[in-house]
Amino acid sequence: MGYKDDVKIVRTGAWSGGPGCHGGCGVELHIKDGKLIKVEGDESHPFMQGRLCPRALALTQYAYHPNRLQRPLKRVGARGEGKWAEISWEEALDEVEYNMNKIRKEYGPEAMVFGQGTGRDAGGSLIFLAYAYGSPNWTLFGLSGISCFTPRLAGMHMVCGDIVFEDAAQFSPLRYDDPDFVVPELMIVWARGMRGSQCADHYFTSHWVIDLMKRGTKIICIDPRMSWTATRSEKWLRPRPGTDGALALGFLHVIINEGLYDKEFVEKWCHGFDELKKRVQEYPPERVEEITWVPKEDIVQVARMYAKAKPASIRFGQPLDCNANSIGTMQALNALWAITGNLDVPGGNVIARPPYGVTIYPYSTHEVVQLYGQEFVDNMNKRRIGADKFPLVKNFRSWALSDSVIEQMETGNPYPIKGLYLYTNNFLACTAQDPKRHYEAVRKLDFNVVADIFMTPTAQAIADIVLPGTTFAEKDSVFTTGIPLNAIRKHIQVGECRSHWDVAFELAKRFNPSSVPWNNLNELFTERIGNSGLTYDELSKKVWELAPKDHPSGTCGYRRHEKGLLRPDGKPGFRTPTGKVELYSTSLESYGLDPLPSHMEPVESPVSTPEIYKEYPLILITGRRMPTMFHSEHRQVPWLRQFENEPIVELHPDTAAELGLNDGQWVWIEGTMGRCKRKLKITPVVHPKTAMAPHGWWLPETEGAAPSFYSTFEINVNNLIPMGKNGTAGYGGAPIKTMLCKIYPLSEGDTIPTENTKMNQLDFTDSYDIVNAQEA
Repeated sequence: MGYKDDVKIVRTGAWSGGPGCHGGCGVELHIKDGKLIKVEGDESHPFMQGRLCPRALALTQYAYHPNRLQRPLKRVGARGEGKWAEISWEEALDEVEYNMNKIRKEYGPEAMVFGQGTGRDAGGSLIFLAYAYGSPNWTLFGLSGISCFTPRLAGMHMVCGDIVFEDAAQFSPLRYDDPDFVVPELMIVWARGMRGSQCADHYFTSHWVIDLMKRGTKIICIDPRMSWTATRSEKWLRPRPGTDGALALGFLHVIINEGLYDKEFVEKWCHGFDELKKRVQEYPPERVEEITWVPKEDIVQVARMYAKAKPASIRFGQPLDCNANSIGTMQALNALWAITGNLDVPGGNVIARPPYGVTIYPYSTHEVVQLYGQEFVDNMNKRRIGADKFPLVKNFRSWALSDSVIEQMETGNPYPIKGLYLYTNNFLACTAQDPKRHYEAVRKLDFNVVADIFMTPTAQAIADIVLPGTTFAEKDSVFTTGIPLNAIRKHIQVGECRSHWDVAFELAKRFNPSSVPWNNLNELFTERIGNSGLTYDELSKKVWELAPKDHPSGTCGYRRHEKGLLRPDGKPGFRTPTGKVELYSTSLESYGLDPLPSHMEPVESPVSTPEIYKEYPLILITGRRMPTMFHSEHRQVPWLRQFENEPIVELHPDTAAELGLNDGQWVWIEGTMGRCKRKLKITPVVHPKTAMAPHGWWLPETEGAAPSFYSTFEINVNNLIPMGKNGTAGYGGAPIKTMLCKIYPLSEGDTIPTENTKMNQLDFTDSYDIVNAQEA
């Protein structure tokens, strides 16, 4: 902590609540008279080294926004009517306790579902509350197949026994000056943008790609979109959406058949190479070209470039989660970095574990068991929704499967669902595919709680109690899902807002006192980070801590598989049943699933549904990340909203001309499931056979009460996307990149959602400052 003039400058970690991201950044908060007046990056922090995304930099507008929730609300009209009364925290928690205890007494704790949004500082406190209450049903509510990182995590664990990320010396405080680090000769950036993912993302950030490029790393880009990365790459491949698994298998075909693999590593550290070699014969470049639209010559060239580069790495993104066989896709990527000898080596793809083995928000079964014990997890599996049908849901990470959850809400089988507790989940506008189906199911439940920072379409539509949450500057927490162990400390107070850790801690004591042996959160965090040898207060003074190389937890270092740092028994090898990289996964085999990588066609595609393709000739890609908005957040913040003010759909100029459409024209996007309105943006960066529509859109400046819910049903691209298309593993398969559609103009009489709205008339200038406006 320091001072400049009369401004206090404090260092802390950042995780969600403001930037909305996955965290890991170091920030400096500038505070004057108890108010946050500026946010800057902490140059001493090893993860981001002073760099911050626009969302973190705009925290002053976010935190002090006049429309922010600042007191608990109780519904006083019908659900969706928009009638609320402010109540005290004691009243709110009493209401929650009474109604949830009533459900537990009448139907059992499993009748309550606990849903979060994507991987922010939500999972740790929410699973803590759910398990204290006794419910096994913790889930990423609404997202089909939990298709955000979990399928990639599962695929990596099934093959390598751990999370694997590309190396940018992120384990070392010396970073690129570490003598053990080697700059990768080549990096494949696969289904991963730069503009929208410049923030910290678990164990890597896009800034590091640029750092490595400046140091000589060459880039191969695999992306249907002409991205920033594509324009600066040595080679750009543009596959048909949803065919990444086939492309990876095509690379493996070339590498194996031409003998370009690392024979020593394969012989000593890989299991199932012969079986993999046989499988890839089904994917020669000629066939892969037919599947993927990528010319066979390019497939061969890129396979050779990657195999011959020493070292080389692969950076991969969320679109890989969206095929129903996403596990198989990730098996193929794991096989690529394994058989080329690029696993657990400097500049390759490295094992990434929580710092000191500490976990707050569990990313694997190992971590869930570490927190709650094997017996407890086994008992939860007996009642967890989806665990009886899908083997990976039962055996990996302990989610309830979102597709099965909505089905069970509708049918009541095998037991009824009576309540929903949501934290940072705006399913109506963002998370859920087929949002109208979710709305109809959830509004019939007995009791719903929503904890969030702003009034959202979801809270407005279904909540009985709304609890006001906090930004990272207003809470105590710990970040453990990346390389540094970060302390997050509360430095400001806005209204009566409370962090969800505070709320969960209080409610857990009420529901199950024996589950909360700590006197306060400080004691809980100190116990959770115990392996680091630090108390929470000690970590807070340091702000961040990196585990030393070759620490027994296996957190940091290279070639840990040779040193016995990855397996529980301390023997050399990997944390898999065979102790080797399982190119043929014995775990998947034991679950009755395909032990080898393979390709599966999307649920709708020119190949799988040719008749639908005739009527709907464009492939709809949704979910493009934006640097100024995170999922459905930040639509209220002028500094951020100015950069993408309206919900758009992007078409290639040739496609738009063929359809007779003009730039800036409002259109319908229609598919087999439904339709939505968007404003057309014509741009050459999209593939002529695709349409790209950012997700998460709602208009907080429009009517919030039913039936509008801030215009969400009118503009929500998820209207076109179904639930229940996940594969046999359970995880993966939300077809948010591959549904078929057609686009046509609005008809006479169709309204334009953003016409004459307040946000459309705002003066988007740097002079707009909510803090100063309030003080004035």
